[in-house]
Order: sequence, then structure tokens, then C-alpha cells
Amino acid sequence: MESAKKLALTAALSQYNKVLVAFSGGIDSTVVLDAALKTLGKENVLAVVANSDLFTDEEYTKAMDLAQEMGATVLGTTLDYLANDDIKNNRASSWYWMKKMFYQKMNELKDNSNCDVVLDGMIMDDKNDFRPGLRARDEEGAVSVLQVANIYKSDVRDMAREAGLSNWNKVASCSVSSRFEYDTELTVEGIQRVMKSEAYLRSLGFATVRVRVQNKLARIEIMADQINDLVAQMFAINDKLQEFGFDYVTVDLEGFKSGRMNESLTADVKSALVD
Repeated sequence: MESAKKLALTAALSQYNKVLVAFSGGIDSTVVLDAALKTLGKENVLAVVANSDLFTDEEYTKAMDLAQEMGATVLGTTLDYLANDDIKNNRASSWYWMKKMFYQKMNELKDNSNCDVVLDGMIMDDKNDFRPGLRARDEEGAVSVLQVANIYKSDVRDMAREAGLSNWNKVASCSVSSRFEYDTELTVEGIQRVMKSEAYLRSLGFATVRVRVQNKLARIEIMADQINDLVAQMFAINDKLQEFGFDYVTVDLEGFKSGRMNESLTADVKSALVD
């Protein structure tokens, strides 16, 4: 017997004839794409994967491949986020503008493909976080069907595992802009330095990793129970990240924490961006 939340997701999808799924290759949008394909049929679902300077080419390629493996018609597109001054200078409003540009592009492709709606992978947990992009979503008329069906992260993992989706336990990723302090200019060189550093650390077995940047200092965040493993390789890691261009390499003893850079924003600033 199907769960009430799976039935609610099917019901939410059934009101549409043809949908565009904004597909990142993450677990949330994968569950949306899988449910859309099963509910509406391949001919009525278009998966769109966006590439940009703020995400790795590897993530883009993997997302394109996964959508094809799932049997979806998939389209790739590119967004030039750094052309926007608020994003390039990593202002607090940058998250709003990234999503604004993203949903506007999705709507353009939706109209070109005669789709009814743009669907994304936002879940209920996102409502309790600092997410200025939700405002942009609402302004652009995109729909978060997982929220419509009252689905949380734990539900998504259960649904993905039950459906046999290959990425059911995939580590969440995020725009590389989240590694930089607010009000600092984002450059392609700086972004690539972070991407190479994180890729190197993942190759050492640190699947969940962030290299936060403060001037030329790299502050590594990994899961707290892996810090001893990292310290055991500290000389090699220090040399490699300095080779990539950092002057100093440190470890955050508090461990990985999503949205760490948002702690510098006041409550008033956050409120102004999401209301």
C-alpha cells in the first residue's frame, strides 16, 4: 500500500498535463522527476539541468546522465550568474537573484516546450531555513510539489530508497558562492580554487566537505567525527591547498555546518530578504 505522502505527490502531479522539472541531480529533484515520469509519462516530462560557474562541471554531467538513465527527455542550459552585480559581489541578496535568474530561465524553457509549470525540488525543511530563493520561486510561479505533498528530507530518502534510485544517499551540494564571505567579489579563479580543493578532499574520503574562504585562508569543514582522519593527513592537505593558491589552511573544529556564512547576517537583514 502506498504511503499517504506518495499519494499526495501523485495527486499534486496529476493536475498537470506536461511539466518541466528543474533537475539538479540531487535526491530531492530526483524524487520529483521519478514521480513525474511515473505519473505523467515520459512524453509529458522535460528535465532541465543548468550549468554555471558556481557549480562543478562534474555535477552538471552527472545530472544530465542520471536524467537520461531515468528515461527522461533532458535539456541542458547555462546561466551566467556572475553577470549580475549582486551575485558577483556576493551580497546578502545574491541568493534571491540566483534563484530569480534560475526560475526566469526555467519559465522561458517551459514556454518554449509548451509545459504547464516549472517544478523544483524544494522540501518542507527548506521552509525553516534562510531561503530567499523561495520568494523568487513564488514571484515566478514555480511549484515545489514536495512541499505541496508535505514531504520532508527523511521522507525523500525513504521514497528514493524504495524506488531504487541510485542517488538515494547522495551528499547535498550547494552553490560555491556559499564558501565565500558576504560582500566579497567572486572571481572565476577563486571559485576554481575552492572547487579543486574540495575535489581533492573528497578524493581522500571526506564526502561532506566545504572549503570556506576568508581572504587567502581556507577553513575546512568536514563531519566532526572525521577531523582526526584529516589531521592525520594535515601536511599533505596543507601542501596541496597551498599549491592551489591558499596562503593558510585551517580546520573548523565545530565540523561541517550547512549555511555557516549566513551566521554573519542579522535577523533584520534575513527578514528583509525573505518577506
